[in-house]
Amino acid sequence: MPRLVSEPVRVTAAGNKPKLIDEYVGRVTTGAEHVSVAHMRSPGGWVEPGQTPRFEEVTVVLRGLLRVEHRGGALDVRAGQAVVTAPGEWVRYSTPEPEGAEYVAVCLPAFSPETVHRD
Repeated sequence: MPRLVSEPVRVTAAGNKPKLIDEYVGRVTTGAEHVSVAHMRSPGGWVEPGQTPRFEEVTVVLRGLLRVEHRGGALDVRAGQAVVTAPGEWVRYSTPEPEGAEYVAVCLPAFSPETVHRD
């Protein structure tokens, strides 16, 4: 039977500035361990610590620019584009432009503080 998620749960974000994370599906909201889906809103100039997560992350940018640094350089992902990062790959996310960014992140398995492995 389908299950309605009537509202997300706001979860704490890492980084140098406040960032809004609303989890719709995942460990906090629904108890799902196999996938998490979160809506993110990051201010301009936000940077989070680097990480080497044990999950795949698919990020779809809805507005603004999300910069994804990796060992080989950096990708600028703009509205209408997506980026996929593999488990075990070092990455660091930031929103360098003044208007920040809005995006949706899907993690497989679900995001957890124990599996993100921040620097």
